[in-house]
Amino acid sequence: MKVIITGATGMVGEGVLMECMENPKVSSILHVGRKPSGKIHSKLTEYQIADFFHLKEEVPKLSGYDACFYCAGTSSAGMNEKDYAFITLHTTLHFAEIVLAQNPEIVFVFISGARTDSSGKGKVMWARVKGKAENALMSLPFKAQYNFRPGLMKPTKNQTQLKGFNRYASRLYPLLSLFLKGCSIQNIGRAMINAALTGYNKKVLEVPDIILLANRK
Repeated sequence: MKVIITGATGMVGEGVLMECMENPKVSSILHVGRKPSGKIHSKLTEYQIADFFHLKEEVPKLSGYDACFYCAGTSSAGMNEKDYAFITLHTTLHFAEIVLAQNPEIVFVFISGARTDSSGKGKVMWARVKGKAENALMSLPFKAQYNFRPGLMKPTKNQTQLKGFNRYASRLYPLLSLFLKGCSIQNIGRAMINAALTGYNKKVLEVPDIILLANRK
């Protein structure tokens, strides 16, 4: 399987990239982002682009892939709804449409978040915007499309793209997991690969779904 990954300079994207590099079911990886991933591997190719909106319909570099794992994004902290929606909704949708045009049979997996608002009309801004993004992606004619809603996340060993609280996530995970639902980023990567290869019976995957799918043989 050949995959496209975005956001490998962030915690989730880096962990998913690491899992794809190690997984024998993945033969080729294209990382698309503003900055290089910082990883070197025989499977990995980098495509740097400053702004996903600069991508036009014909992008040969994005052609010939089986799955796209969209891990790019940003925290909503300190952002107004317009700016957060530009990154989380509009940029994601534009990228998805470009990838779909090049790969009509592609599987698209989007990293959303726990407690995302599927109605897109709730009071919590980030949850409302994420819900709109999920709904927009599910309306596109992908071979299959899945939205992952991880909660608390345990980084993969040797990850370097950890900022703020995430730098302490591994140490705090055993304690916080007593109160919050969570999974490892390794689980997220494995579940993405399995979703692309064998499918899943839900389009929106909460933590128990992610763990179940990650452990599918």
